[in-house]
Amino acid sequence: MPVKPVITNNTPLVALWCLDHLELFRMLYGEVLIPQAVYIEFLATARATRQAVLATAPWIRVTALARPQRARVYVGLDAGEAEVLALAEERAARLVIIDELRGRRYARRLGLPLTGTLGILLLAKERALIAAVSPLLDTLLDEGLYLAPELVHKVRELAGEL
Repeated sequence: MPVKPVITNNTPLVALWCLDHLELFRMLYGEVLIPQAVYIEFLATARATRQAVLATAPWIRVTALARPQRARVYVGLDAGEAEVLALAEERAARLVIIDELRGRRYARRLGLPLTGTLGILLLAKERALIAAVSPLLDTLLDEGLYLAPELVHKVRELAGEL
């Protein structure tokens, strides 16, 4: 029986790319799928650079939806989030990686196993794939990723880095 897939949205993909840690997807999950809309979002800026990065990361695989119209049921989500959830339903995903609140709410309602960028970083530290979470949090904040201060504090606490 094939292993159920892990499916990620654009923000975690961009975050790990900014941190130069895309290999965490491979190290933690083997392979991650991204739907076409996430691929398009990821390439919206720095297209050539990001295409080259994906070309060297075969564990990140662009995957088409069998029923693209299914993504339309997720009202209020952007195309990437909607396609992530539709693909997760189609493929009975073992994990969905989404940071945005609305997408996370939909995933919870659907009963999908869920994590986000910070969950990946905590798991990577737990498995000794990274030495510390705090410097990576600082980089993400410096790059303009919004993280609620109480969430940053909680992640630092969980990582034992306060």
